[in-house]
Amino acid sequence: MIQLIKNLFGLGPKTDYKELISKGAQIIDVRTKEEYRGGNIKGSVNIPLQNLSGNLSKIKKDKPVITCCASGMRSASAKSILKSNGFTEVYNGGGWMSLRNKIS
Repeated sequence: MIQLIKNLFGLGPKTDYKELISKGAQIIDVRTKEEYRGGNIKGSVNIPLQNLSGNLSKIKKDKPVITCCASGMRSASAKSILKSNGFTEVYNGGGWMSLRNKIS
């Protein structure tokens, strides 16, 4: 139970995003097109959260997926959507700027 609470608040084991990228992880940015145009992580794919369910075929199920947005709220929702649609290795990368700093 304690581990579940830690995981919910991001207090569990730290995710090595650089390692995930080296394993071919896909970065899915779920911000709006306008937000994405204002700045993004090179190589990321922009699928706004409201369009995610209709665009699952654009994401490979056999590769890790890292979701990101502006703050981490929409990317958490995106992670839930992906998990409920059979994606097994999904990580909430949180805000795109902090994720970019973690992988560069």
